[in-house]
Amino acid sequence: MQGTVATYDAATRSGVLLLDDGTELTFPARAFDASGLRLLRLGQRVRVETDAAGEIVRVTLPTMP
Repeated sequence: MQGTVATYDAATRSGVLLLDDGTELTFPARAFDASGLRLLRLGQRVRVETDAAGEIVRVTLPTMP
């Protein structure tokens, strides 16, 4: 699944993504930390990985494996 960064707080390493259908998803610091990224920019396109319960577990760039 992919979305766009709507908010990102570098201090807490968490934020909100806006999916293509308009749904907002909040991601926790652990999902950002699992990505290996150093920062996110507002409006940046990202790929989201979720667990069986639907919680975001990883936020990466669409070009990352």
